[in-house]
Amino acid sequence: MLRKILIFGILFSALFYWGCKESITDNPVPNKAPNTHLFLFPDSTISKQKSRLQVHWWGDDPDGIVVGYYFKWEGIDSTWNFTTKNDSIFSLPIGSKDTTFRFLVVAADNDGNNKYDAEVIRNNINFGPEPFTDENGNGKYDEGENFVDIGNIDPTPAQQEYPIKNSTPTVKWSKETILPRESFPVMTLGWDAEDLDGNSTIVSINLALNDTTQNIVSLEGSVRLVTLLGVNLDSPSPEMKILIDGSEDKVNPVNLKNLKLDDFNKIYVQAIDISGAKSEFVPLPDTGSTWFIKKPKGKLLIIDDYPGNSNAESFYESRFDAVHNGALAGKYDVLDLEQTKLPYEFLTFVETVKLFDYVFWYSGSTPTLDLANLVTLKYLQGGGHIAFSMTFEDSSTAFPFELATLQNFLPVDSLGQEDPVPFLLKGANVLPSDSTIDYPQLKTSSTTGFVRTFYPSSLTAYSVYDISSKQINGHIAVMNNTKNLFFIGLPLHLCNGIEGSLQKFFDKLFFDDFGLQP
Repeated sequence: MLRKILIFGILFSALFYWGCKESITDNPVPNKAPNTHLFLFPDSTISKQKSRLQVHWWGDDPDGIVVGYYFKWEGIDSTWNFTTKNDSIFSLPIGSKDTTFRFLVVAADNDGNNKYDAEVIRNNINFGPEPFTDENGNGKYDEGENFVDIGNIDPTPAQQEYPIKNSTPTVKWSKETILPRESFPVMTLGWDAEDLDGNSTIVSINLALNDTTQNIVSLEGSVRLVTLLGVNLDSPSPEMKILIDGSEDKVNPVNLKNLKLDDFNKIYVQAIDISGAKSEFVPLPDTGSTWFIKKPKGKLLIIDDYPGNSNAESFYESRFDAVHNGALAGKYDVLDLEQTKLPYEFLTFVETVKLFDYVFWYSGSTPTLDLANLVTLKYLQGGGHIAFSMTFEDSSTAFPFELATLQNFLPVDSLGQEDPVPFLLKGANVLPSDSTIDYPQLKTSSTTGFVRTFYPSSLTAYSVYDISSKQINGHIAVMNNTKNLFFIGLPLHLCNGIEGSLQKFFDKLFFDDFGLQP
């Protein structure tokens, strides 16, 4: 009996199993599409956003795994973009006013067909080719490359509207842009302009000189630095040319008007974005300081590179006032490098010097060699004439001397001796090197330190003065063959041991050799 029951049970189980198997095969359960969700915070309402925002989403699949997401911004891009991430940062385009954008995202599961599809069409939407890793970089799928096998896609995209509020740009003068209280009509200015919607939305920069109601000059929105150059300085309405990034090859087609010479001036900057939103006009200088722009008095600039307080400036001014029967009196300017700190000095200084046809540059034993290197060649190429009077400290000091540095702007081949004479005593004679060179004899009127002699470049220059004394011998002054550069390795205001000799020297140098016409 027990044996019959056992056999019956086995037969019943087998029949039940095959019956169930037949039922499953005839009626398979379809794969379910994944669901997609957007994460909203801090609450369920969306307030106006800045145009750069972060969106979060996620998906779940009741019978599989979510392998990625397709998303798009309606009205911006008709293409669905694929990602495996659950969030992204977007920079939305800003129009002429506040606007609203709709974001759509759908999840895709892993119920694919195990082969690469050049088109993924689900729910009557063409999502494009399946994503793949382009291992050989040829821009198309090749057999064996990894791809995402897309299965079902959520037929009901998660979507949300994002009202975008345009942010007003901001602008401020750069920390390097600190104006001196007084300058010539040359200045380099920089500013920082930003926009929360992205700095690329800044489409223009406005500059105005002394008046923000008229004669505003508009620059491209990417410009952050300009050099301003005075032009038409003798006209009743002088202007300022604008060099973009300080480059003479990038001149703005419109000049700044309203320049006031020998008077106080103020420059303004403003940023404007693609929607037309404007920052405030930011002035420079602010109410706490002033900027006086002086008109050049003539063709000659004296550069005071002498450290500390000394009588050097008044000495040279008195000599230039007297030279050539007073022809230069009141017709030259002085630039004190120690007292006048220029913003973006290398750019501003070069253009300042170019306002003048003639330069006399004097210093002690620590001249500003980087500026001399920078300006000399460009200045001479532009037709200028320049004379230097200075000594150079030893290489063991805080102001190291290197012959190569000197050779960058002076026509000298080598040194007369390796080390300078520590002190050239008062009364040592400085004599012309050749009787055919009609320069007056000079004599030191004070003890001078760090004196070096030089050999002029044999092909481009010649010697003007030799030193003849018990202390040192050799060339101390040179002139280039084109007679537009002179150098003497002594402070000339300490070489006035013979009364009237320096007036004769400056007359010979600037009027006879340089060809100065007041």
